[in-house]
Amino acid sequence: MSEAWRQLGAARAGGILLIADHASAFVPADIDLGIDPALLREHIAIDIGVAEVAALLVESGAVDAAILGGVSRLVVDCNREEDAPGVLPIASDGHAVPGNALGDVGREARLARFFRPYHDHIAATIAAHRPAMILSLHSFTPALAAHPEQARPWHVGVLYNEDDRLAAAAIAALAAEGLNVGDQLPYSGKLLNATMNRHAEGNGIPYVGIEMRQDLVRDAAGQALFAERLARMCKKVTLNIGE
Repeated sequence: MSEAWRQLGAARAGGILLIADHASAFVPADIDLGIDPALLREHIAIDIGVAEVAALLVESGAVDAAILGGVSRLVVDCNREEDAPGVLPIASDGHAVPGNALGDVGREARLARFFRPYHDHIAATIAAHRPAMILSLHSFTPALAAHPEQARPWHVGVLYNEDDRLAAAAIAALAAEGLNVGDQLPYSGKLLNATMNRHAEGNGIPYVGIEMRQDLVRDAAGQALFAERLARMCKKVTLNIGE
């Protein structure tokens, strides 16, 4: 294990690997973000419900292993390119993050400590145990404070970029669960897909990006229900691999 990542289960060649960039709200004691600690319980700091759903999917055997980001997305956003301004966010949904106004030395130290070890572990895992499919798991807030006029009615979103081999099957499987499914919503994988671009598309591995609406996975009952839905989705989607 590492402070940069946490792994559940054991990766298996030909299996399903789950990757969750924003599954933790942890901020190391030696990092001061300069924010109200209460914000660490909000969507700007963590993808609410993701760690719990990932654990249930591993426990049930629906996925073989899950690699979870070890620190809050406010410490470093691992679903960005390394040189992207937002990799160390100085603001999120109307909240300033003054502790991330770092110079080149501080930025480099943060990336070397968290960002690179996280991605290095994913790369090494894939190289050693190439999965048949990668499931990228995130969650989204029902409403952005900065844009309250923008409704987000979808229960779940399916995201992808150039590789859309599994997208249609995932959308169909989730719609069959009675869910309102957003195709490239609440945002498009063609705009924000850094981890999957690097590790899935970069290796030619089929994948699907899933965004769960956070009010549906805030409690144990909702998390269990979504884990069951995603397990059924994975079973259906893997039938399309190799077609």
